[in-house]
Amino acid sequence: MANLYELIDRPELDAPVLILALDGWIDAGLGAANARASLLTTMSPRTVARFDSDELLDHRARRPTMHLVDGVVTGLTWPSVELQTASDAAGSDVLLLVGAEPDHAWGAFTNSVVDLALDLQVRLVVGLGAYPAPVPHTRPTRLAVTASDASLATNNLVRATVDVPAGVQAAIERRAHELGLAAVGLWAQVPHYLAAMPYPAASVALLDGLGDVAGLRVGNDTLRGEADATRQRVDALVNENDEHKQMVAQLEASVDAEQESTNTALGVGPLPSGDELAAELERFLRDQGR
Repeated sequence: MANLYELIDRPELDAPVLILALDGWIDAGLGAANARASLLTTMSPRTVARFDSDELLDHRARRPTMHLVDGVVTGLTWPSVELQTASDAAGSDVLLLVGAEPDHAWGAFTNSVVDLALDLQVRLVVGLGAYPAPVPHTRPTRLAVTASDASLATNNLVRATVDVPAGVQAAIERRAHELGLAAVGLWAQVPHYLAAMPYPAASVALLDGLGDVAGLRVGNDTLRGEADATRQRVDALVNENDEHKQMVAQLEASVDAEQESTNTALGVGPLPSGDELAAELERFLRDQGR
């Protein structure tokens, strides 16, 4: 297969961190998507490499956007996959892999990303994601970890033993480890009854975790404000219904007692029913004009 990317720029970087934040994989509550959006907004990145969308993406599944002005087609915006560079608030160098998760050629794509990372002297690869879990919104959002090395799986992160389907970010993390590059995935646990709508607390937790494991300074004041507002709206909804209050109380008791098995803590076991609460929450937020 021909080279999968075009090198747009070759910046001089000082031991950057590579952040993986692709669309298309598990991202409950848009935790990773909104964390990525916050990074892109505050860091003003520029493109280092652009990957070949025709080789990697199924355009029937990820169609381009056609732009019409008074019936005249003014252009098409195609889905893309890019490696971008930026700096955090302290001036530390960062690389971000953004865009759509590839539909094809995962092996070649994975090798290309890791080769670029090694060529640009990346010191750490960090993947971002979020998944639905049997946890309450009234407790701090916890992060689960998928690490290339036990030293990266610190005690304040949820560590599980389980077989689950993987995304291309996991393939990149694994390939990086095989070539001697440290890699870790951070996964925010989103209350299962809130997984289908934006949950800013997950994004805040991911950015905090990114700061902890990578030593980066990333601002998230806007997301913190959104998380507080979401908490207040959900509290108001739950307090209107005794069954909802009971369900949340049960989740609180389970989390507080830490009696869940590691597999259930990861969210792969049976979840308490949250369909009714999720449906009413959607109605509630529509009524609030959100």
